[in-house]
Amino acid sequence: MSKPPKNQGRPENATEVTRDLASRIASAKREQDLKDSSASRQASGDMSTMARGMRIATEFIAAILVGTVMGYLIDLGLGTSPWFLLILFMVGFAAGIRNVIRVVTELNAASSSPPVTGAKDDQRTDI
Repeated sequence: MSKPPKNQGRPENATEVTRDLASRIASAKREQDLKDSSASRQASGDMSTMARGMRIATEFIAAILVGTVMGYLIDLGLGTSPWFLLILFMVGFAAGIRNVIRVVTELNAASSSPPVTGAKDDQRTDI
């Protein structure tokens, strides 16, 4: 039996080894950069559950407060004590409900992504 050469599958000199190593490092860095950029894009679009809840609560409370303050100021100016306050409080409440529905719909649309399907899975070959 003959012995295989000592450098089987290896570059013959140090410069080839260095070039090979440098090219592998560069390709690994490119792959890592691609992974990092895609992960940062996904993370920046996501909103935590606490942030979603705070936004929804703020939208609801702000609408009620704006309606109540406007009703109070109208009552103060016209001297019709609780009527405009009560009416605009209810209008503010309805606007708050509408804002909550709008924000939830918007957040759900932003967080959902289209399903990923492969082209091979969608094609059927019935023979």
